Amino acid sequence: MWQTLGRFLRRIDLCELPKRKLHQGLLEVSPEVSEALRHGQPVVALESTIISHGMPYPHNLRTAKKVEEIVRNNQCVPATIAILNGKTCVGLTGQQLEQVADPAFVSQKVSRRDLPYIVAQKLNGSTTVSATMLIAHKVGIPLFVTGGVGGVHRGAESTLDISADLVDMGRTPVTVVSAGVKSILDIGKTLEYLETQGVCVASFGPSKEFPAFFTPKSGFQAPMNVNNSLEAAQLIVAHRQLSLENGILIAVPIPEHSTSSGHQIEMAIQEAISEASAQNIHGRDLTPFILRHVHKATQGASLDASILI
Repeated sequence: MWQTLGRFLRRIDLCELPKRKLHQGLLEVSPEVSEALRHGQPVVALESTIISHGMPYPHNLRTAKKVEEIVRNNQCVPATIAILNGKTCVGLTGQQLEQVADPAFVSQKVSRRDLPYIVAQKLNGSTTVSATMLIAHKVGIPLFVTGGVGGVHRGAESTLDISADLVDMGRTPVTVVSAGVKSILDIGKTLEYLETQGVCVASFGPSKEFPAFFTPKSGFQAPMNVNNSLEAAQLIVAHRQLSLENGILIAVPIPEHSTSSGHQIEMAIQEAISEASAQNIHGRDLTPFILRHVHKATQGASLDASILI
């Protein structure tokens, strides 16, 4: 998929930056990423929350380096994004990756809402899907790859707990490639909300079955699908040619050979959801609680699956 996407992205003018750029004093783009953007080479944005908050050390560092290696092996340039001492860094150095992965590194999860405060206070921030999309768009990167995206939380009809990721997909013209949405969320309502936001959602492969991160099937259908990397690239090209202001979500299911561990993880997730409800855990504390519970219940199988994804 990467190679075909890279080939098609080279045909697009990637040098034209948005009118509202990030202030240069707040921005640090690595020489490698700057050079690639200047010459219209394909660049892939990567988030940093998965490094600092999503995996334990040293798995987080190994995975981050491996993902960047995969991007490079497919003739694209990786651009991992994070906020370091109040500066927006696009394309982390090896030393910066190690800093973000270090357990002693103090950082906050940063969405669009949090950006001005983190920058003003010169703090460290790990970018979520929401913030990564925004920053990628501001510097002219049209493609962002991540593990899973946020969604509508269970019980949102009373709590209004809806991830900013979905809102930003509706107003940021960046293509997000992910393994779908974790089943700790309300996947049906998430797809409905994405429709309301005008986000083009496509499953990758011959089926419209929408993946649930750890499992290839969620029981919900995406409105459309792209059969292969060529169709995915054509979708991205058409989106840019239409100058649409919303984003695209391409959901790639986990490989079939991992489904056995996926079903084990799914059972642990349902147990964790019940336990969280009993303990009145919700909001920003819910996902970390569930992930800790699932990691313990599956004896590390969930971590292995996350690394694979």
